[in-house]
Amino acid sequence: MIPMEELLRSNNLITLSFVQSLMRDAEIECLWADQNMSTLEGSVGAIPQRILVETAKLQEARQIIIEVGLEKELRDNG
Repeated sequence: MIPMEELLRSNNLITLSFVQSLMRDAEIECLWADQNMSTLEGSVGAIPQRILVETAKLQEARQIIIEVGLEKELRDNG
């Protein structure tokens, strides 16, 4: 199992999909977590979904997010 850390969380499905695509293009393992929580919450978007990336490439992933102008979405984890 690859150790992973949270890169960002959002309720915006377009942002999450875009970030997932960026990570795949950069060959960074990622996981879109909490996708099925909307079923439990009644699809109101109260629970943000998360993108997790492999710990070893967290800084590289953060730099990619900054370069595309989504730095406000980043988790404050250094």
